[in-house]
Amino acid sequence: MSVKKVLGINGLGRIGKLTLWHHLAGSDFDRFVVNTGREVGTSLESVAQYLTKDSTYGKLHRWLGGHGARRDCAVIDESRGLLRIHGRDVTVLRSARNPGEVPWREHEVEVVVECTGKFVDHHAEPDASGGSLRGHLAAGARTVIISAPFKTKKKNAPDPDDSIMMIYGINHHLFEPGRHTVISSGSCTTTALAHMMKPLLEKDLTRRMITAGMSTVHALTPSQPVLDAVPGSGAKDLRKTRSGLVNVVLTSTGAAKALEQVLPGISRIGFMADSVRVPTSTVSLIILNITFQTDMTEDGRPMIDRDSINQIYREAAQGEAAGLLEYSEEQNVSADLQGENAAVVIEAVETHTRTGFVDIEISSGALGAEGGSENKVYSVPVTHVKVFGWYDNELGSYTHRLGELTSYVASML
Repeated sequence: MSVKKVLGINGLGRIGKLTLWHHLAGSDFDRFVVNTGREVGTSLESVAQYLTKDSTYGKLHRWLGGHGARRDCAVIDESRGLLRIHGRDVTVLRSARNPGEVPWREHEVEVVVECTGKFVDHHAEPDASGGSLRGHLAAGARTVIISAPFKTKKKNAPDPDDSIMMIYGINHHLFEPGRHTVISSGSCTTTALAHMMKPLLEKDLTRRMITAGMSTVHALTPSQPVLDAVPGSGAKDLRKTRSGLVNVVLTSTGAAKALEQVLPGISRIGFMADSVRVPTSTVSLIILNITFQTDMTEDGRPMIDRDSINQIYREAAQGEAAGLLEYSEEQNVSADLQGENAAVVIEAVETHTRTGFVDIEISSGALGAEGGSENKVYSVPVTHVKVFGWYDNELGSYTHRLGELTSYVASML
């Protein structure tokens, strides 16, 4: 893919910064315009130091070129906010917080990645008070991609026709240039979960799902305080204000609802999801539980077992999901997956299955039979499956997939 365009990034938090890192490692964009929306530090050098160092992933030049690489970042023009980082111009805008006031048109930006986490309502008008997602379009961008699921104040309202949620490797091919101008790239957990579910949904053996649910053991996020904080007005979940450094925190996740948007077939299952926050900087773990209706072999063994589930993932990793889903038979811990360039890594040594029988009582009348309503009991074999999937929720899993989606969209414009 060869796209020579200008990429806009709004917000330089965790995902905004790592989005720049991802594209500096590639060749799809010639230059970048990033908007902080405010003054940062004492000068442009403060921005440069922030962009080229990271407490989780180390220094940018070593990430790009290995241990022998040297820092290559220079302030070219303080007044214009111009940096040159590893051979490419990065213009830093430091005044407009409202997306509608960011001069994207002036800088020839066609695609903006919205990473502030603030502008997520795809129904809000461009001139909404305090700014809106569509403000980027009014300011000159042709397409805006947000690094979060959509969240709107218009409850139960259908998505606008120009909006879509896409995850690279799952449904990015649905992008229609000229129609889709507001795109959500989902969340880190939805990205990993979708890549765990897709191979199972595509196989006849595992298509008959009865129930499904997941828990994510999730690393810290910037929304958690370092120390206990006073709850804000109207705060319902008091656990979110407790120190993230010393607590395991039960919380919620919208991954199940978002999953239905990128894999519509999941809606009939009634998928459940929850989250447990733990004090690590990155890398999270999905614990996926699914109950299947299964068939038995002639000698009484279930068709769905540990080996068949692992074989599905093994084949996916070697086939159409290569480079997105990884299959591992090693015994990993979270640090082993830091920076791993995969949507999800299946921990195959921990795949478990258990088959039992469920007695279902059905009246013959309910089945449409003639001559009464005699009840019959059917013994149905069901298999419960537990699969573990690692994902680097910051860079390796999420930001790389967001970056691939961004490059794909830009190439289609």
